[in-house]
Amino acid sequence: MTVLARPLPDTASRTARLVADRRPGHSLPAPFYNDHEIFDLDMSAVFARSWIFVGTEAEVAEPGDYRTVEVGSYSVIVVRDDDEQVRAWHNVCRHRGARILTDQQGSVGNIVCGYHKWTYGVDGRLVHAGQQPPSFDPGCFGLKPVHVRTVAGLVYICLATEPPADFDHIAERVTPYLLPHQLHRTKVAAQVDLVEQGNWKLVMENNRECYHCDGHPELSCSLFPTYGYEAADMPARLRPAFDRYLAAEDLLRRDCEERGLPYARIEELSGRETGFRIQREPLDGAGESLSLDGSAVSRPLLGELDTPRLGRLSMHHQPNAWFHCMADHAVTFSVLPLAPDRTLLRTTWLVHEDAVEGEDYDVDALTDVWRQTNLQDGVFVARAQLGTTSPAYEPGPYAPSEYQVDDFCTWYVERLGERVAP
Repeated sequence: MTVLARPLPDTASRTARLVADRRPGHSLPAPFYNDHEIFDLDMSAVFARSWIFVGTEAEVAEPGDYRTVEVGSYSVIVVRDDDEQVRAWHNVCRHRGARILTDQQGSVGNIVCGYHKWTYGVDGRLVHAGQQPPSFDPGCFGLKPVHVRTVAGLVYICLATEPPADFDHIAERVTPYLLPHQLHRTKVAAQVDLVEQGNWKLVMENNRECYHCDGHPELSCSLFPTYGYEAADMPARLRPAFDRYLAAEDLLRRDCEERGLPYARIEELSGRETGFRIQREPLDGAGESLSLDGSAVSRPLLGELDTPRLGRLSMHHQPNAWFHCMADHAVTFSVLPLAPDRTLLRTTWLVHEDAVEGEDYDVDALTDVWRQTNLQDGVFVARAQLGTTSPAYEPGPYAPSEYQVDDFCTWYVERLGERVAP
């Protein structure tokens, strides 16, 4: 007797069933973290269709400055052109498809393919292609463009032919919060790439909650220890810290109102193509910066801010970024998937463009908190990844303080559902 194997469902129908069966308020089923086909779908349904954060204007400060960004199988050149506009191009030669720029960053006069020396201007035009017939039209072979937007010094790209239309709305909402920090007038003090051994969604989920923040001793002097708790559930031992937080929040509100700085929370995390959250919150300790003792770590304040005690401007942007802007410096975080179980986390520290290393700031003091915190988070993410590979894993319930994790996962499942609707 011949036993015929039951045919496996195709990826779309299997994913559609997983999407339909996803239980709100619970973590995602294991295939969303481990399955190669779902990872490929993540690249096409999320990263190739969303606005993703890839860097700052400070990283391409002068005409000809560029950086390359890898997004799944895509490679993109982000460059400042001769008119000082930030542009983005697919890093693919129009001759025979060779990768053009192989360094992560640099500066060029023209963009030259190292294979056959086809040469492009930083505006994408093909300016030289040797040994072509008279009928050859160079105007037909410029670099393929990528949608790019800058928002108050932050650089986003979208790989889709038609990008999500709600980005104008988001830019309008967040720009007043970001502009006082004048990130377009900063410089890169440090940048660290960390490959975490986990799925990109686990990296994002880990950032979306502070339920685990007692595992970050470096944050204990600048973040209030009440994060991760609802006011009604605050343990008695944290009541003094919570009262201190409320007093600091009142003071921050008054300081912001005096200076015309927006501070109220705006939260649009799910139910739309591009989710985001932004809010200005007080800091503990010295109350000036995210540092080991809460004091400022860079002397010249950003923009025209006149006091370091302006808390922390925190912004999240789905699918791949979060930001902390203090009066003295800013930190940006970009998440780029590498494989189902590997993710690049790129952290960039920005200081005032006139700040002098060794005089106005010390790189170790500036970066210590997030260098250590990122390493600790990397351990947590790796543990979560290992756990999801076990046959014993099943989605568990979120705590009330993890609502942003639930919103992120809901947003993600909505994006996949748009592509795999049964």
